[in-house]
Amino acid sequence: MPTDNLSSKDKMALKARAHQLHAVVLIGQHGLTPEVIAETNRNLDAHELIKVQVAGDDRAKRIAIAQELCAATHAELIQHIGKQLVLFRRKNTDE
Repeated sequence: MPTDNLSSKDKMALKARAHQLHAVVLIGQHGLTPEVIAETNRNLDAHELIKVQVAGDDRAKRIAIAQELCAATHAELIQHIGKQLVLFRRKNTDE
């Protein structure tokens, strides 16, 4: 279920909400594994808006991980600052 396209105003509000959050998913030296994707899905299901910490100093690699993670979880990248990603996916209300 892809996330609806968010307006810039919506993204600004989500960034403000995310400011106080702590990273709930940590991506370490093994990169994007099926376990990391599953953990990200669980946290998005529970919280909608989460922070993800990506290890490593290679900016291009972190951007690639962010894109892959968003594609795998059908989430939208709200913000990428340094090693922190902010992801958003609306809760499925059909359940």
